[in-house]
Amino acid sequence: MDPILSTNVVRSDQEQFVKPAPTGEDTGSAISSDFETFLKMLTTQIENQDPLNPIESSDFAVQLATFSGVEQQVQTNDLLKDIVAKNDATGLADLAGWVGMEARSATPRNFDGTSLTLTPPVIPTATTAQLVVRDTIGAEIQRIDIDNSGAEYNWAGILPGGGLVPPGSYSFSVEGYRGGTLIGTENLETYDTVTEVLVTDTGPMLRLEGGGEVAADAVTAVREAANGG
Repeated sequence: MDPILSTNVVRSDQEQFVKPAPTGEDTGSAISSDFETFLKMLTTQIENQDPLNPIESSDFAVQLATFSGVEQQVQTNDLLKDIVAKNDATGLADLAGWVGMEARSATPRNFDGTSLTLTPPVIPTATTAQLVVRDTIGAEIQRIDIDNSGAEYNWAGILPGGGLVPPGSYSFSVEGYRGGTLIGTENLETYDTVTEVLVTDTGPMLRLEGGGEVAADAVTAVREAANGG
């Protein structure tokens, strides 16, 4: 025979007991704190059962076991949340050691008139390569022939006419050519000093001295800060 106890409503000819159903984020806390309410509902059910057709004791046991199981699940979920929060805090503490160090990523670099040391990637099978410089809106402002050897390149921001590019943030990429045909493009990674570690919904972020931000898992190398740019 099916149990007549409902976690929301218990009815009899004499009275009606209504328990609002929790919703959203309140569900877990409501279930875990309502065991006393559950017992009151169970007592009400017993008091108002049909004496000619009483509820079997096994039905009460099923109801109690079901409630206890849900309560245990809520407590388990809360414990898992605590574990995740502690792991996040530990990860943040580890990343805090990066502050003041230089992190390498494809994030745009800030140019203030001081030359930037770049390490262009090698494009496999390319016979020639070009360094492409773009501004914050992605517009190309300069294209420079370079060796496809991975050797460091000092970009001084000097335009063909002799002037300097305006101070600001710039991104770099390398295009590889073979026989005049473009065969590959790769973003150029540069080093920038980490000034702050941020916790966001998508994971830890590093704020860089040049004004950019990069996800911690997008950093490919970390080193001691260099003395010069």
